[in-house]
Amino acid sequence: MTADAAAPTASAGDLIRTGGPKDDSSWLEHVLGWTLVVVVAMFVTQAGLF
Repeated sequence: MTADAAAPTASAGDLIRTGGPKDDSSWLEHVLGWTLVVVVAMFVTQAGLF
């Protein structure tokens, strides 16, 4: 296999997305993510694990 044969032929915009976060994530996604972090931290401390 040569380097030319292994090179991708589709542009970055044509690739299929895998469901990860988009580049233009909204502030709501960040707020909900940090809220989840705080809630998990509260459960961990209430359980006495740390």
